[in-house]
Amino acid sequence: MARRLFSAARALVPPVPVPAPAPVPASSSAAAEAAASLLPLLPCKRRKKLLKKLNSPRIAPIEPEADRRVPALDAVLDRDAAFRFLSRARSFMASLPPPHRIPLAEAGKLYRELGFPRGRSVSRAAARHPLLFHRTTVGSVPHLAFTPLMCSLLEEERRVHEELLPARVLAVRKLLMLTAHRRLPLAKLHHCRAVLGLPDDFRDRVRDFPDDFRVAVDPDGLHVLELARWDPALAVSALEHDFMVDERRVRRTFRFSVPHRRSMPLDGEEAERLDAATTFPLVSPYTNGALLRPWTPEAEKYRVGVVHEFLSLTLEKRALIHHVFEFKEELGLTRHMYQSLRKQTRAFYLAGTEMNWAVFLRDAYDDDGVLRDKDPLVLFNEKLQGYACMTEMDPRNTIAE
Repeated sequence: MARRLFSAARALVPPVPVPAPAPVPASSSAAAEAAASLLPLLPCKRRKKLLKKLNSPRIAPIEPEADRRVPALDAVLDRDAAFRFLSRARSFMASLPPPHRIPLAEAGKLYRELGFPRGRSVSRAAARHPLLFHRTTVGSVPHLAFTPLMCSLLEEERRVHEELLPARVLAVRKLLMLTAHRRLPLAKLHHCRAVLGLPDDFRDRVRDFPDDFRVAVDPDGLHVLELARWDPALAVSALEHDFMVDERRVRRTFRFSVPHRRSMPLDGEEAERLDAATTFPLVSPYTNGALLRPWTPEAEKYRVGVVHEFLSLTLEKRALIHHVFEFKEELGLTRHMYQSLRKQTRAFYLAGTEMNWAVFLRDAYDDDGVLRDKDPLVLFNEKLQGYACMTEMDPRNTIAE
C-alpha cells in the first residue's frame, strides 16, 4: 500500500521540579491588532505613522486571516524572542576559552552575537538571568561571565550532546540524502546547528565518522560535507512511517485539489475521486527531484515532501524560513514555497511576521502548543529556561558535587 503513496547523565539538581518559564508576552499579531484599534482615536499625522508601521513587514503577520491563526503556536515564537539573549549569549560565550568571560565594553558591541537590542545595555540583558550570568571584575576591568550554576549546566549539556551524537549523525546522513548532490557546505550546517540539535563542535568532529561522511573542498575553497555511502534503510521519510501506522490520517494531511467549474456537477464521491487522482501518489523526498519537470504537480508534491522531511529532522519540528532556505539550492526549493506551504494547512502552520516567519509541523504539537515527543536536549533547554526565570536559588535546590 505504501508503494502507491510514495514513488520511490548525571542530574545536576535533585528531583525538585524546576519552575516553568515565566509567561511570555502576547503575540506580535495580537499586539498589532491592539495597536490598530487605536487608529480612530489618533490625530491624522500619528494615524498615518502608526498605519505605516502596522503595514511594515517587521510587524505584519505572515498569516493575514485572523481566524486561521493558532495563538498557542504563535506564543512559541514569543518565547524564543524572550530567551534570545540567553540562547545566543550561551552559545557565544561557551565558544570562548575558559573561564568563558568577556569584557563588558567589548560585549556591548556584540549585540548580534549576544542577542540583545542594538543600543541597549548588555548588563541590563544579563541582569534578567542572575542565576546564569554575573558581572565580575578582572583587575580593574568589568567582565560578563557565567555563574558556577551555568558552568555546571553547560557540562550537563555537553553530556547530553555526547549521548545523542549517534542519533544526530543519522539525522545529518538523512539530510545529505535529501540533497541533490549528497553534499552540504559545512558552514551552512554550522549555521543551522541549533535547529538540528547539533553540538557547536560538530563540524570539527565529522572526521570521526569516516564511514558516514567525507570532507572535501569545492572550487570556491569552501569545506563541503559529503555523504560517504547511501543507506536504503534511511531513505524512508517520516510520512512513510506514519502511513504504515495510520493510513487515513496521512491521506488527510495533504490536499492538492483540482479546480473545476460549477458547470461540472460533481457529487461528494466524485469530487473525492478527482482530488485523490492528483493528491496521490506523493513523491518521496529521497528521489532525485532534478528529474521532475518544473512547475508540475509532481514537482510541487516533491518540494512539499522535502520541507516536511526537513522539519521532521529538526529538534523541535519547526524552523525559521531563513533556516529552511539556507539549503534552498541543495534541496531544490523555489521562491514560491510560501504559496505551496500555505495551501497545506493540515500539515504546516506559518507563524511570525512577513520578515521573519517560521514553519511548524502541526501534528508534532498538541492543542496547547506543546511538543508531543520531546528530545532530551529540548528537556534540557526547558530546564535552563526555568533557571533563567528565577531571581534566586531555592534552598532546596543545590548543585550536586
